[in-house]
Amino acid sequence: MTKSITTTDNDRFTFGFYFQAVTRLLGEPGRFFEELPEEAGYGEPFGFLLISSLFFTGASLTQIHERPLLMAGIFLVNAVGMPFITAGISLMVITMAIGKHVAFARLFAVYAFATGVTLLASWIPLLIWLTEPWKWILIAKGMVRGCGLRWRQAILIIVFSVCILVLFFWSLAQ
Repeated sequence: MTKSITTTDNDRFTFGFYFQAVTRLLGEPGRFFEELPEEAGYGEPFGFLLISSLFFTGASLTQIHERPLLMAGIFLVNAVGMPFITAGISLMVITMAIGKHVAFARLFAVYAFATGVTLLASWIPLLIWLTEPWKWILIAKGMVRGCGLRWRQAILIIVFSVCILVLFFWSLAQ
């Protein structure tokens, strides 16, 4: 009998769920994403992402910054906001390139859980070179196991999404 990843019927976040999710994402991420509920809500994924983002923000501030409060705000907004943005871009790519329907809540859950678990280590200097590829591997695995895409589709969606994101930020810098 498999153990469901949800803790309540109304998608309410608990710390018990948080630690269970971290353990399962580290130990068996494919199975974790496979067992995402069909009607994924936003509560548990957002709660997971928020707790990981708060930890990431606090841990990042252990390094010296001139304006720590400003940096804390930037770290927190970036950590919480980027999964929403990248999930939205990926949903657009999935819809336009493949024509498959994937619920945004389900895709956001994949991005939130994959990002959240990698945030726990990505604050360590130079570890970004390991955590960023790990995050994208987890997202691809989540797209395959949790959203019903094939590996090739997931990889192409990620590549296109990253390219669109880079072009978007490049256009803002011009």
